[in-house]
Amino acid sequence: MKARTMVVALALCVVAVAVWAADSPQMGTWQLNEAKSKFAPGATKNSKVVYEMAGDDVKVTVEGTDSNGNATKSEWVGKFDGKPYAVSGEAEPATRSYRQINARTLAFHETVNGKIVLSGRITVSADGMTRTVTTVTTDAKGMKAHSTAVYDKQM
Repeated sequence: MKARTMVVALALCVVAVAVWAADSPQMGTWQLNEAKSKFAPGATKNSKVVYEMAGDDVKVTVEGTDSNGNATKSEWVGKFDGKPYAVSGEAEPATRSYRQINARTLAFHETVNGKIVLSGRITVSADGMTRTVTTVTTDAKGMKAHSTAVYDKQM
């Protein structure tokens, strides 16, 4: 009897997380609004970001261009639980973690070789139509650069 109760409780938790993530304002396709954005010199520009469910996880696909104008694409699959999950498509093996701050805000950081190379916050506007990403990148010499990218939700 206890085992059955635990299985039912676990199943309800999984369903609740899936429903929450599906209703999350982060979900959807976001297109860069370059006119409203400000990038540090040499920063990568992520022109399109897609948040979608992948089973019980969230999948984040990022497309853009690097400082040389070359196309970039990376994918991350994980949970917004603050734990690191692998990023595919990066030049070096990387992990990224997202942590839920509130219903409309995530904190994140990306690590390469044990060092944080990118960190920031993602905030979705109250109307759910604008997403602002503030980032701090740290290069191999420890120099920091700040950028702010603004995205419009695609319908």
